[in-house]
Parts: sequence; C-alpha cells; structure tokens
Amino acid sequence: MTDVTAALNPLTKRRFSLPESASPQPGPVPDGTLADGVPPSYGLSRVALWTAAAHAAECGRDSPYVLDPWAAEFLHAARFAGGPPGDGPLQRLLPDWAVVRTRFFDEYLVTASRSGCRQVVLLGAGLDTRAFRLHWPAGVHVFEVEAPAVLEFKDRVLDGTRPTCGRRSTVGVDPSGSWAEALLAAGFDPRRPTAWLAETLLYHLRPDAVMSVVGAMTQLSAPGSTFGAECVNAEAASTAFVAPFLKALSTTGIAWHWQLADPEGWWAEQGWEAGVADLFTLPYVIQRLAPYLPLLTEAAAKCAFLTTGTLTK
Repeated sequence: MTDVTAALNPLTKRRFSLPESASPQPGPVPDGTLADGVPPSYGLSRVALWTAAAHAAECGRDSPYVLDPWAAEFLHAARFAGGPPGDGPLQRLLPDWAVVRTRFFDEYLVTASRSGCRQVVLLGAGLDTRAFRLHWPAGVHVFEVEAPAVLEFKDRVLDGTRPTCGRRSTVGVDPSGSWAEALLAAGFDPRRPTAWLAETLLYHLRPDAVMSVVGAMTQLSAPGSTFGAECVNAEAASTAFVAPFLKALSTTGIAWHWQLADPEGWWAEQGWEAGVADLFTLPYVIQRLAPYLPLLTEAAAKCAFLTTGTLTK
C-alpha cells in the first residue's frame, strides 16, 4: 500500500460539505437535445452523464457522500435522462459505485494536495466539479484536460461560479491524444509535485493510447507526484457478473479496451509504486454497497481496482 492510499483511512468517516464560496446558480441551457439512446451532443460522454446522474441522486440523501449540486444542472442543460444499458446486477450497482469511486478519489486528491501536491491535473475531466466543491488547501492549481466542447458546455452551466481552489485552468484538448504541450502552455510546472487523476479515462482507451497518456504523465511528473485511476480487472471481465453488462454496453459503442490482471506490476513498469484500495475496509463503501453483498462473489467484488500511487522514477 502506498503512503497516499494509507493516508485515506483517517478521512473515511468524514463527509464532505460544500465550501461556502461554492453556491450553484442555474446557468443557461445550451441549444440541443440529448435523449437516452441518442448520441451525446456537446462532446459529452454517456459515462460522464451517468456519473452526473448518480451525483444528482446522491444530493437528495440526508448525508451525501458526494455533494455535487451542479450535477442536476448538467443533466437539465443536456436534456439527458437514462442510465447504463441493461438491467443486470452490475447495472443496478453502478450508480452507487460511481458515488463510492468519486468519494474515494475526492479523498485521494485532498490528501495529496495537503501533502504537498499543489498542482492537480484531471485527465478526461468531463463534468468533474472538484475545483468548485472540495475544500482545497491554499495555493492549489487545478488543471482540467478535456475536449474543448465539453469544457465550454461545463463552463456555460457553471456560469461564473468561483472555484474553491486557488486557481483553475481548463486545457481544451483531447485527453487521449497529445496534451502535454497544451498543459505546459496553461501554466503547468513540471518541476512541482503533481496529483494526477484519470478517474475513468484509461480503460476506455486502446492500450497504445493508455501507454501514451501514462508516458506523458510520468515524463511531466516531479518527485513526490501521485496518481489515481480506476483500472478494470481483466480476470473479472468474463464473469457472469460483468460479461452481460459489457455486452449491453457494446450497444452504445462503449467498451473497456484496457484491462489489467496485476495493476501494481503494470504501474511499477511505468515508474510508479501503486496500491489497490481494499474497499471493504472503508466504512462508506461498506455502508453503501451492503445491499448488494448477496450479489457479489469474490470475483465480482474485484471487477475494478481503485488505484493510487507515487512516482518512483
């Protein structure tokens, strides 16, 4: 287990409240319509919208684990309704899994920034609002790397909301392509420790694209840098729990192209000391996923790895 992963544990019993400076106001609704089953407009991915739907539902709970008051505004602006395809057990679990995953990486980023990473890079930022809703320490610069159309859509909905970090910079470029020069041009300093997050980006990419993204991330990282990423377990993809979902998912044009059997070993080869979270040691995971335990075999419970690590090169 890495220091970053270990440092998450003291935070697991604390629920994040929205910083006082973050007060969402309804933004303008862009032109266009996005109905379930219709290819997303504005460059929005279905994964980003499904996550926003999970966040919007979470805001209705008495004690939300993720407080993202802009999520419902994104759905309204995109005129989106719907969820992942199919009706299997994994589809039923996914909204709560999205909340658990977001909470885990919220805590990872806050811990990393408090430990000296004053640069945070969100690769494939999508509709991520962490720059606006987390309690950042002073001086944190958040960079959001995403396609220009997505960033434009998001900023129109945010409508001038002030970030809670010291500075927020948007980097309008395809996060699966060559983004390093654009990141540097936006003010990124490769001499400073950075907390990177590729929350759901990597496993939707082909392996060669993953190598390119991780290679650029590694090359731009100073000593003390950290990363977080969700990785798909290659050994679970063919199980009865996961395979029907992947078949249904393929009807949307989405696939899990990049899968790992040994995430610690793979990341070590790229220059990172990585650890996979033992999810059922985290109180909020146990509480939220408890209703699904009868559905979860050991393989099903490990169908995805929430991975964090520190630079070793």
